[in-house]
Amino acid sequence: MSVQLPLISINGVPDALISPLDRGFTYGDGLFETCRCISGRIPLWDFHRERLINSAKRLQIPLDELRLQGYLNKLLLNLNQYLDTVVKIQITRGVGGRGYRLPDHVNPTYCIGIFAGAPLQSSSFLDGVDIRICDLRLGKNPTLAGIKHLNRLEHILARAEWHNEFAEGLLLDTDNNVIEATVSNFFIVKNRQLYTADLTNSGVAGIMRRTIIERVAPALNTQVNIEPISYTSLLQADEIFLTNSVFGIWPVKSIADVSTNLSHSITRQFQHQLIQLLG
Repeated sequence: MSVQLPLISINGVPDALISPLDRGFTYGDGLFETCRCISGRIPLWDFHRERLINSAKRLQIPLDELRLQGYLNKLLLNLNQYLDTVVKIQITRGVGGRGYRLPDHVNPTYCIGIFAGAPLQSSSFLDGVDIRICDLRLGKNPTLAGIKHLNRLEHILARAEWHNEFAEGLLLDTDNNVIEATVSNFFIVKNRQLYTADLTNSGVAGIMRRTIIERVAPALNTQVNIEPISYTSLLQADEIFLTNSVFGIWPVKSIADVSTNLSHSITRQFQHQLIQLLG
């Protein structure tokens, strides 16, 4: 059966509407996942599912795994005709009264959207991207660090700093450590060693970041060092690449107004291994 994209389902009902009293709308009280889908299959669903479950527990949202999986399976069933799609899952605390106090009875809202996607091996994947450093500094909040919650105002304001002259913008914290980019995580290569930022106090622990650390790097016998990364260390890197569960791995060609002379040899090995992993 042919389906038209985008395809949106709310609590299993196609084209339904969100209540203006939903706490996701009124307070950003919820979380989300954005997944690459290939011919109706989400290759990294085990990681996405685990992050959803753990994040919901941290936010005290009673996620019903069977209910969510049922809604998702129903939508994925007819996607075989599409090689590349993007699945976005949003879970909120549901409809609640005014005020920040948690409702006595929580009935979460499950919103799933299916959108047209692009091939993994895009021009940015193949040719690399130019990026910049954002002026906005990320605040520290260990309680929410790592979670992909619905309040993304820091990232929205950071992305508003430029138009389309750069593919991404790196975000630093108030100690001038590089944490992430607006929609991606980053890795640097120095002396053939791989490093990525410590996200204990801020940032989103991305699914592709985890995939690099736990699956791609081990397959290439490469250890990943997770530690604070200063702006100076970033500029001294031999290679930099960005990671995101939808676009995969983007090599960084340059940072605005800074001559980096970056190579891509190890990044290319990681890209090749990722292609093999995603099938």
